[in-house]
Amino acid sequence: MTDIEQAYAACYDGYSVDRIIVDPELNRRFIDECRQHGSNEPVAELNRKLFNLRKRGLLSQHKATRRTSFRGEDAYRFAAEIAARFMERQHATSLDSILCDPALASQFDEMANRIAPGYSPLQYRFAALNLRKVRKLRPELVARVAAQAIAIHSWPMRDFDLENVPNEQGLYLLYDANELLYVGESDNLRSRLKKHLDHSDNKGFARWLWDTGPDGLNIEVHVLPGDTSARVRKALELELIRSRNAIFNIKR
Repeated sequence: MTDIEQAYAACYDGYSVDRIIVDPELNRRFIDECRQHGSNEPVAELNRKLFNLRKRGLLSQHKATRRTSFRGEDAYRFAAEIAARFMERQHATSLDSILCDPALASQFDEMANRIAPGYSPLQYRFAALNLRKVRKLRPELVARVAAQAIAIHSWPMRDFDLENVPNEQGLYLLYDANELLYVGESDNLRSRLKKHLDHSDNKGFARWLWDTGPDGLNIEVHVLPGDTSARVRKALELELIRSRNAIFNIKR
């Protein structure tokens, strides 16, 4: 039995590997057990090794007998999805790697809490894992085509300053705590966002903004490389509309 398996056996308390990784308290216990068994590797590496043991079927004798579920997950599920996708692109890594690394997981928590405040890190993280299990976090074209070249920024509307948006081409997403509202593309993000927020040419979104106001609105910007063609930019926009079901881009 490896040191990692011994540490897991000593602290898992009937919970799954997923719960041990994403629950801050249980993860501290697991890492403490690893240290006691002589493992001095970084926390992220120990967590990744635990995931790998599970993937290889080497933890099958440690049955998970306690189920993890939370009431009202629909209230923060979208926030977990947006935070997970943002982090995957910004750091060009997987959800597993984000959740294994305490620093990245903390950034994920902060973003999810900004979008839908009031829930625990465990709830946000487990919601992201649940989304992946039902194939709601499958890789998108925007990640496959341009993940390494995209710079990504995100702001709540209350902190948004148009001067922080570059005069470069890219994509932009507008969303609240519950759903993606609109996806757009432009050869000049700053100019386009100024026009869009002053008076959107999408009547549905313009009406929503008039009725609801900017409180709770979030803006995400994907800056694309200068040599990205208009055709590719449009394809990325259409993929985001399709995969995220942006409500004001879709005729209802």
